Amino acid sequence: MDLIRRVQKSSLIVLIPLAVLSAFLEWKKLPLSVLIGGALGLLNLRGLAWGVQGILGAEKATARMLFFSQFRFIMLFFVLAALVYLNLVSIIGIIAGFTVVFIMVLIEGLKNAREAKIKKD
Repeated sequence: MDLIRRVQKSSLIVLIPLAVLSAFLEWKKLPLSVLIGGALGLLNLRGLAWGVQGILGAEKATARMLFFSQFRFIMLFFVLAALVYLNLVSIIGIIAGFTVVFIMVLIEGLKNAREAKIKKD
């Protein structure tokens, strides 16, 4: 879970300035869309970590955990579809927010792998 917290912290450090910078563009919905995309990406990451930890961890996988793991993407799709249908967000901003979270997962994962390799040697 320490890795998830580091990803969340670094993502917020990038998402907030990105949203502020996107406010200077002419798209009114872009800053909010970037933040919503980042928040949905972080929630999805937290749900993924919770599901994997429950299935592979010491505790038994409960029916609730399995249900949530199976339908997390469907819920994410419906939330995004509703936001786009109601014209509350910009698709470009949502993608930018998701991309920031994805890149932060890669960066923090590489840092974690490097630290583990150094400890091993």
